[in-house]
Amino acid sequence: MDILVPTMSATVTLVGLDFDPIDEARRNWQKHGWGDGQAMVAATSITRAHQIVLAEINAALTPFGLTFSRFEVLALLYFARDNSLPMGKVGARLQVHPTSVTSLVNRLEQDALVQRIAHPTDRRTTLVRLTSSGKKLTPTCAAALEAIGFGLLGLEKPQLDIVADAVTDLRQSTGDWTPTATPGTGGH
Repeated sequence: MDILVPTMSATVTLVGLDFDPIDEARRNWQKHGWGDGQAMVAATSITRAHQIVLAEINAALTPFGLTFSRFEVLALLYFARDNSLPMGKVGARLQVHPTSVTSLVNRLEQDALVQRIAHPTDRRTTLVRLTSSGKKLTPTCAAALEAIGFGLLGLEKPQLDIVADAVTDLRQSTGDWTPTATPGTGGH
């Protein structure tokens, strides 16, 4: 039976096959002499897992009128000093393009969850601040995500650590982040 899961930009179809299509792709990869397929399997598995996990997360946030991207902005602001950050810092911390930050903040502002305010000492900078509604909603959404294990309920705690460690190694090896900064020291 096909199960359609709504996401922000597409629908992920969970088909319930009686075989692993990625394993079948590996056999075909090897059969055609394209190599052992190990990296292809890992990359394809990560991509498919991302689709599934994001669909689960967005489904949990849909009742609150949010997507994971918008929730990430709320959570980032919730944790920030004074519940506000410069727009540029939001983009840097979430590792998204300034245009995406503007779009996310526009939508959150329309929903009265954030507001743009002038920076008190730098006229070139606009701050994004959580509203009282945003402050109330953020922990509720976090609880909803915890309740579904961020879409990873099928994994036990040791497996979660293995996945997180492997993906962290991948991110670090590609320059996604440099382990020179001390966590928790970044402010405005």
